[in-house]
Amino acid sequence: MTTLLFSHDSSLSHLTPPGHPERVDRITAVSRALNAPAFAALDRREAPLAGEAEVLRCHAADYLAKVRAARPGEGLAQLDPDTFLSPGSYEAALRAIGAAEAAVDAVLAGEAANAFVAMRPPGHHAERGRAMGFCLFGTVSVAARYALDHHGLSRVAVLDFDVHHGNGTQGLLWDEARAVFVSSHQMPLYPGSGAATETGAHGQIVNLPLRPGSGGAEMRAAWEAALARVSDFAPDLILISAGFDAHRDDPLAGLNWTESDFAWITGAICDLADRTASGRVVSCLEGGYDLAALAASVEAHVTVLMERGA
Repeated sequence: MTTLLFSHDSSLSHLTPPGHPERVDRITAVSRALNAPAFAALDRREAPLAGEAEVLRCHAADYLAKVRAARPGEGLAQLDPDTFLSPGSYEAALRAIGAAEAAVDAVLAGEAANAFVAMRPPGHHAERGRAMGFCLFGTVSVAARYALDHHGLSRVAVLDFDVHHGNGTQGLLWDEARAVFVSSHQMPLYPGSGAATETGAHGQIVNLPLRPGSGGAEMRAAWEAALARVSDFAPDLILISAGFDAHRDDPLAGLNWTESDFAWITGAICDLADRTASGRVVSCLEGGYDLAALAASVEAHVTVLMERGA
């Protein structure tokens, strides 16, 4: 077996205004990196289109209708100060969900130990009834509910190492006792949530705020303790919100992670998956806005997934 890679050209059709950090060039950089000879063994699959009913696993029907109605025939529509729709955005967002769910299907079926979903727009800021922070739908949250309800899993872990707090994921899973959510993030920073005191309706949410300017040593200490808690939860599947904007070169934040830190946390998550989930991991791209740092960090992340999935 090898690692699955889900992608689709619709990610290139989600357009944002000139100068916007969440831009088409991000997916181009990721694709170029993963087309290198070192990644030839990836099992490459096309992201399927999710049905709108899948969005409703986490989002309100009136919000889905609002996004659908806001789709522009040309140009751009704005849903919040940071989040835009172009004519191709709706399909891209549905295919991101479709890819995450297809990855869950394949990993649970034993077709591969793990998968990486290289799709945009990202999703971890989207709330039940509003777009936020470049995100339309909570892709990973929807995939978690899909694993629990469609596949009948008992416990799922969602682990988020994006530099920004996954407020959307936290809100969408706040009342879900079957899902543990762990987020490390710089604090203070957008969106302002993610204090350690925010623990969920069942004590199943773990926030790891990191001080500006901190680096890999602080991150590793925080995650080692958190992963021990997740191990006690014994998830059947691990989903990753893989943001790479904690990199020291990223323009939107101030943490000092390097590619070796992303490799370390990927390996630590895979160790946990080996103990509790038969190695089953599905990772979905979130942030990362310096193109060179994003490409190098994705390379480090996927290299470890491939080594562990072989």
